[in-house]
Amino acid sequence: MRTGVITQKIGMTRLFLADGTHVPVTVLKLDGCAVTAVRTQEKDGYTAVQLGSGFAKPKNTNKAERGQFAKAEIEPRKKLAEFRVDEKSMLEVGDTLQADHFVAGQKVDVTGVTIGRGFTGAMKRWNFRGLEASHGVSISHRSLGGTGGRQDPGKTFKNKKMHGHYGTDNITTQNLEVAKVDVERGLIMVRGAVPGSKGGWVMVRDAVKRPHKDLPSPASVKKRAGAAAAPAAAAPAAEEPKAEA
Repeated sequence: MRTGVITQKIGMTRLFLADGTHVPVTVLKLDGCAVTAVRTQEKDGYTAVQLGSGFAKPKNTNKAERGQFAKAEIEPRKKLAEFRVDEKSMLEVGDTLQADHFVAGQKVDVTGVTIGRGFTGAMKRWNFRGLEASHGVSISHRSLGGTGGRQDPGKTFKNKKMHGHYGTDNITTQNLEVAKVDVERGLIMVRGAVPGSKGGWVMVRDAVKRPHKDLPSPASVKKRAGAAAAPAAAAPAAEEPKAEA
């Protein structure tokens, strides 16, 4: 199980295929998505990686976060999220994930917070049909109908679909297709719509129900500068033979 990534929703556009047809896509941007901490089985009881995305000013982070970023020796991030991984897919602190972590044609599960719509009626909130627009209905065309019970049960059951607050729910859309990735600009283009508003944070993971083969393992990352193995120390120079007297 590989890690997911934290992306920022830019908006929607379309791509033209070779045959001239166009595909609507949602553009997701990787904004410095890096590993800020790791969770190990020995220390934490499970294996996971904590990712951070979006650069933040130190004054806009609390003291605990500043200490965590200082320990990891990375620039503060706006958004933090944790992804469960298996032991062979663990990453190192400071690794930055790239857009080719996903490949074109792959299915992904996308999680985001839906757009808030405030207090709405039952027709908009639950897609009710409404009443008949005929004589005798008066001005009750968009009412939700009866909501109470009779003497039995003598109450309104919980979770009754009524008017109320609509939106700002954590929603996962499964099995969306990756149409294209742009490594240089850090863009992932997903076919269709994804939950969330423009500028919102969106989590992208490998699809659970439709796994894809030949994916970068454990991930497509860019190592931190200086993280490569240090070159072997040069052997001491051999002593020059002494000239005979």
